[in-house]
Amino acid sequence: MRRFGTSLVTVAAALALVAAVAAPASADHSWNGYHWARTSNPFTLKLGDNVSGRWDAMLVTASNDWTQSSVLNTTIVAGGAKPKVCRPTAGRVEVCSASYGNTGWLGVAQIWLSGSHITQGTVKNNDYYFGSSSYQYNNTAEMQHVICQEIGHTFGLGHQDESGISLNTCMDYYHNTSASDTVSTHPDQHDYDELATIYAHNDTTTTVGQSASSPGNSSQTVSASRGSNGSTVITYIFWA
Repeated sequence: MRRFGTSLVTVAAALALVAAVAAPASADHSWNGYHWARTSNPFTLKLGDNVSGRWDAMLVTASNDWTQSSVLNTTIVAGGAKPKVCRPTAGRVEVCSASYGNTGWLGVAQIWLSGSHITQGTVKNNDYYFGSSSYQYNNTAEMQHVICQEIGHTFGLGHQDESGISLNTCMDYYHNTSASDTVSTHPDQHDYDELATIYAHNDTTTTVGQSASSPGNSSQTVSASRGSNGSTVITYIFWA
């Protein structure tokens, strides 16, 4: 299809992984080997702040949590996107919140790739299901779970589990039932260990902090969304 003059070819339009038939937990949860190119560890990845309301404190918590990794740090900087559109900025991750409508997803992470190297990323947190919504799991613990997980995807992490049980990691598919139900709202040691494995090698170039790029300059785009009904949708786009 064509959008705004750019030709897109959808390679795998939608691969839905329903919780009831999902794979069991795994400590090996790299997202297809996707990673940021960099020449040394630890590296620092900027998170653009395009969130508002309760998401602001949650972004700080998620950033602090992921910075506990031995191979990467995150730092929150002024956002470079309009939240509703959430356009990417090369070399960093734009984190956004807005009411994106009744999409079926609570949060969606999108990364742009050059080969297996991530060149830029975005996270959208869907206010449609939170705040005054009647969504069954409309609470702050669920919100923290969502923003932590979607940011984790932009580092190259997949899910540890999609069955709906809690492994007490934000990379699982548990639904938090109330604000006091705070399990699965932070990374766990398996997440940090997997990041250490993903980033065990050094690259000869870096995509972190690079500025001369746009969505059309990357060879493909991959997105993962967490559904309100307990499903995952993976979408691959190859740019023409």
